[in-house]
Amino acid sequence: MLDSFGRKITYLRLSITDRCNLRCRYCMPEDGVPPTAHDDLLRYEELLRIAAAAVSLGIDRFKVTGGEPLVRRGCVDFIQHLKALPGVRQVTLTTNGLLLPLLLDELCTAGLDGVNISLDTLNNEQYQRLTRRTHTANEVLDTVRLCAARLPTKVNAVLLPETADQLIPLAELAQTLSIDVRFIERMPLGAGENDQTIRADAALDRLRAHWPDLTPVNQPRGNGPARYFHTPDMQGCLGLIDAVSHSFCDRCNRLRLTSTGLLKPCLCYEQGVELRPLLRGGADEAALRDAIRAAILQKPAAHCFQQRESITEHKSMNQIGG
Repeated sequence: MLDSFGRKITYLRLSITDRCNLRCRYCMPEDGVPPTAHDDLLRYEELLRIAAAAVSLGIDRFKVTGGEPLVRRGCVDFIQHLKALPGVRQVTLTTNGLLLPLLLDELCTAGLDGVNISLDTLNNEQYQRLTRRTHTANEVLDTVRLCAARLPTKVNAVLLPETADQLIPLAELAQTLSIDVRFIERMPLGAGENDQTIRADAALDRLRAHWPDLTPVNQPRGNGPARYFHTPDMQGCLGLIDAVSHSFCDRCNRLRLTSTGLLKPCLCYEQGVELRPLLRGGADEAALRDAIRAAILQKPAAHCFQQRESITEHKSMNQIGG
């Protein structure tokens, strides 16, 4: 389906929980946020109804997110059922990677098409300061290596001033492993709305100083807006996701569904279409499709991250869907 600006909407990010086993500084307050009541979370059957209705409108690619999606019991079975829906082309997962080794075999059997693993630094002490937990970057790196041998794997690193020295070490993972490493400008939302970020252009300058033959990759490497670069000695690619400094809104193809059923046309604004009342109020499939269609038609022309006073979304990323 096309939105009111002619953009084809094909991608839906499904948050299945707001809970997480980390407390990353830019994502959640140190003490966390009040957990959503169990009854307020969408049930897996409800999520599948939404996905089926979305497929009927041309959305055929899904990203399962959280919080940390793997902390919710039944996540693997949900992924299997989601992938089995007629018309679904791709199901991928975003995770911090800590629970992934225990579930990787099951996820591959369920049909998972790829995984994005969050890892902002390879320094263990720095990782613990950022995540406010005792897990280590080495644990996550071991998971990255494990996944790289099994399915398409991307590492996502948020560009932060305190991890500036990690840019090249993280990028070098794309040399030694068949993975993509993406660097993401921090979104000015929630717990991190007043934090600083490193701009993607500055990161790219440093990457090119290290790899002078870094050249753009002119082929899709996923469903998102990353700009990718490559050198002949890399197994994978380097990506930049620069929503704040370089708007890619003119080609945005996505919607986001929170774990409580708010379908958001744009990350920047709190507005959306509430689907939970419809699901629990006896709405039929036609009504559900109409609600999703309405959300698509509400999609704004662009975000407002460069005009922070215009941002109306102030929830933490774990509440929105990472």
